Amino acid sequence: MIKAVLFDFGGVLTTSPFEAFASYEAEAGLPPDTIRRLNSTNPDTNAWAAFERREVGTDEFCRLFEAEAAALGLTVDAGRVLAGLRGDLRPTMVEALRRCSAGFPTALLTNNVEPMADGDMAPDFAEVVDMFDVVVESSVVGCRKPEQRFYEIACGRLGVEAPECVFLDDLGVNLKPARAMGMTTIKVGDPAAAIAELSAAVGLALS
Repeated sequence: MIKAVLFDFGGVLTTSPFEAFASYEAEAGLPPDTIRRLNSTNPDTNAWAAFERREVGTDEFCRLFEAEAAALGLTVDAGRVLAGLRGDLRPTMVEALRRCSAGFPTALLTNNVEPMADGDMAPDFAEVVDMFDVVVESSVVGCRKPEQRFYEIACGRLGVEAPECVFLDDLGVNLKPARAMGMTTIKVGDPAAAIAELSAAVGLALS
């Protein structure tokens, strides 16, 4: 029985940053999926992983990320990549969250590079974050998806076991360990399809 609902932020409640990355790659003449390729190379120890665990600051991240690109024979502007992280809210997904919140404890599981409390969050984004009972941020807890500890922290704060959770994320690599722990997982590509899956899992009309 599902007792809690867990959401990723970017690519689930907002449009995917990979859309912005693709636009930058086209503009800069880079091969398609360059940023995705860099992020998936040595994914536990690369610049992006260190940045999301807050082990390096912005300047050091940019230096390391650009060096990783250079090692592959590519020239990347890390500052432009970071500028693409903020997407637009998806109203249908936000409404699904709102309806889930009325019947289930909810948690936000996000890999980010700066604690939300330290940033200048737009009011509409802050309103969405405030809907959650629990917020787990990589830059705060010092670990990140897909590390198992990240999911354990979320379950512990919610007071539930992993098999009692359904988790939505847009990246399969983040869903795999959650599924191995027993969570029901939903990969978000088409938001409408994901909402239909979530509705079936929790037994609520979400749209």
